[in-house]
Amino acid sequence: MSKLLAALAVAAAFTGATAVTSSAQGTAAPGGAPVVEVTPATLEVDVGQEVTFEAAVHGGPVTPLSGQTEEVPSAGGASGAAEGAGDAPDVLWIASPFDAAAADQDGKVTFYQPGNVVVTALVNGTPGFAQVRVRPAKVAKVEIARPSAPLVVGGAAQLDAVARAASGTPREDVSLSWTSETPDVASVDAGGLVTGLATGKATIVAESDGARGTVTVDVVENPVRTLAIESPSAAARSGDVVRLKPLAKGEGGTAIADPFVRWSVSGEGAFVAADGAFVAERPGTYAVTATSGDHVAVTSLVVKPRAIGRALDVVGRAPAKQFQVAEQWIVGDWMYVGTIADRVYAYDVSDPANPVKTDSILVDARTINDVSTTPDGRIGVFTREGASSRKNGIVFFDASDPGHPKVVSEYTETVTGGVHSAFIDGHYVYLTDDATGSMRVIDFSNVKKPREVARWQVENPQAHTIEIEGQFLSGGRYLHDLQIVDGLAYLAYWRDGLVILDVGNGIKGGSPEKPQFVSQLRFNHNELYGPDWLAGTHTVFRYEDYVFVGDEVFPANFDIESRDRIPPRGILHVVDVSDVEHPVKVAEYEVPEGGAHNVWVEDDVLTMGYYTGGGRVLDVSGELRGDLYAQGREISRLFTGDPEGYRPNLPLAWGAQPHRGHVFFNDINSGIWITKLGAPREQGTTTAPGF
Repeated sequence: MSKLLAALAVAAAFTGATAVTSSAQGTAAPGGAPVVEVTPATLEVDVGQEVTFEAAVHGGPVTPLSGQTEEVPSAGGASGAAEGAGDAPDVLWIASPFDAAAADQDGKVTFYQPGNVVVTALVNGTPGFAQVRVRPAKVAKVEIARPSAPLVVGGAAQLDAVARAASGTPREDVSLSWTSETPDVASVDAGGLVTGLATGKATIVAESDGARGTVTVDVVENPVRTLAIESPSAAARSGDVVRLKPLAKGEGGTAIADPFVRWSVSGEGAFVAADGAFVAERPGTYAVTATSGDHVAVTSLVVKPRAIGRALDVVGRAPAKQFQVAEQWIVGDWMYVGTIADRVYAYDVSDPANPVKTDSILVDARTINDVSTTPDGRIGVFTREGASSRKNGIVFFDASDPGHPKVVSEYTETVTGGVHSAFIDGHYVYLTDDATGSMRVIDFSNVKKPREVARWQVENPQAHTIEIEGQFLSGGRYLHDLQIVDGLAYLAYWRDGLVILDVGNGIKGGSPEKPQFVSQLRFNHNELYGPDWLAGTHTVFRYEDYVFVGDEVFPANFDIESRDRIPPRGILHVVDVSDVEHPVKVAEYEVPEGGAHNVWVEDDVLTMGYYTGGGRVLDVSGELRGDLYAQGREISRLFTGDPEGYRPNLPLAWGAQPHRGHVFFNDINSGIWITKLGAPREQGTTTAPGF
């Protein structure tokens, strides 16, 4: 989840979601009820623009936040002031979705992301609304990837181009206009397909929205005289990546290294990339063609179903009924469970079939989102948000008696606004700061006196801290999750995507106390999910050459504490970081009508909570390309709804953790599910209980 929950509960309670419009503003409502008018009532703005709104009250009694009432004349004043009402009314400004815009308490709203924004003025408890459409940021640059090999006369290659906003966010919704500045050497069509016409260097241009990018393409005479395709296998399973290699020879039979080849495949359900990587989503027989000028080679591949389904048997439960479960952490024989409340629970799971609750830690918090321990299980840490004292931060606990953990210290000094996620690496805790959207590094070598030793954040000159009813939010910058592996920090930076830092790896001279930027990969969440959704890069998990990057996507306004159904969405992106300075998305996994959340990968098996999609188990062995869901890489799935759950029969799976041959799934609505994978099936991925 995210630190937005508490603030959204405030916003949702007062706005009733975005269905309320401004059409009735400016006149007294029936029965003498007051009406709050916000001006301007409707507006179109650009990303980065700032607008100051005003509010006026018309007619009827207004209920102050204290619950008392005062009479307000029918003619309202500007900026929330009610003429003749004595003291000026109390005005609270809210902009939602919170990640698209932020309002200060003078009514000034800064717009950070494209989409639809509702600006709410809450005047002594009575709301008024303005509707704003935020246009996407203009294209600032166009990047064209240079072909990996020279183009041959008579050959054609598809150029890859990306239009980007000034922030670096990709824009796939814009048109590109292609031209060749050297049409005698190479031509290019409207789709970016360049064709070699004569030897020489060709300059190809792509333009969009006034921005342009260029690339130089070398065109050479084709040295190829014979062409064949080498395949490591004539058969594969769906989802297997088969690396095809062109075998080209020139005059006298001399082998040609890295010949120019254009690949294509016949049949639906498969593709072959420019580097010869073939992968099929559906079983069948496919003909793959390699073309170099007027030379053609063809080979066939037979693809069989992946057939990796296994039963997922529930062996134990730690159900939740009257409270909502958050993060879980299992170490040795013990499990610690956070809540969307004020407790961390300890369970003895030495017998997975009979988990036993042994104790709990009670603190001042509205949400204890994240909990974890050192590898030896002796020291633990959990995050805190929504404390009534407004002192949040992190809490350290002594787990030397693991069934009865005790608070040993806390750190709030620079992160009192709230912490959503934390990750222990050595004697450092890396954490997310709600109020500033920054990463903080806390040294707990002396656990009774933890101290901050570093801070890092993405730069955004418009970013600022806002406060809603005592909840602190960072407008324009939000760090959601992080993981540290081999001296590299992987940050899920919401609308800023995946950020990688050197915190001891050495690639950029970084250390825990001096983090250094390595690379970044941005996504366009507005294009992926459309307006009216909270959407951003939410979770990260590094495994071998990949980082699994999950999006969290929720309605613009919702209340996590209600008993109503919440419809999340979200894709799990697979990012190749074999070259960590140039991360590249190569695959994705998306459950239809589900919502991605936390991930864990071990021994080529990915386990995750997919919110309304329940618990999921996925085969991530070998090279990954394309649509993993369509390829049949699912091993199993688990329905985590419970008729006695917080929301009856509605799964809202948060995450998963493999441990000692079992998989522990945690569900917000229903608690902990302890499962074990059965023997492989011949077909299918059904489970008990299943979908």
